[in-house]
Amino acid sequence: MNLYILRHADADKRDEEKFPDDNLRPLVKKGKKKSEKIAKFLKKRKVKVSLILTSPALRSLEVAKLIRKDLKLPKEQLVKLDCLLPGGSNAELIAEIKDKYTVDSLLIVGHDPNLSLLISHLVTGTPDLPLDLKKGGLCKLAIDELTDGKCATLEMLLTPNF
Repeated sequence: MNLYILRHADADKRDEEKFPDDNLRPLVKKGKKKSEKIAKFLKKRKVKVSLILTSPALRSLEVAKLIRKDLKLPKEQLVKLDCLLPGGSNAELIAEIKDKYTVDSLLIVGHDPNLSLLISHLVTGTPDLPLDLKKGGLCKLAIDELTDGKCATLEMLLTPNF
């Protein structure tokens, strides 16, 4: 399986008055431009994704929807998972993927530090890989069989300025 991991792009600043629910913060103009650049990058390289799993937080969902449209995936191939919300469980995410989805290529859109920890866990079996997936950063892992531990090879890690 090709597993693409994408951190959402730049969103509105945290503001308890404006956004009492942090999950309602939208992308800002800079974040939308980064997301469009990522979508064009994937399309230009003819990346085929069978499914997009995304955090239901607005900033991640906006990125996922933009990429889904650019890659011409049907709406039902974008799935919101609560375990991809900030502070979600990577073990739950891995179990969800193993139990429910059999695909050759998958894109996950979410938040850090969860995504950096997920990459570290799948590549090294520990959370110790010094990795900081920047906003709009994209990673590609090659996985023969997904397990909750070391099972992946890091094939690509791009900063948002690629």
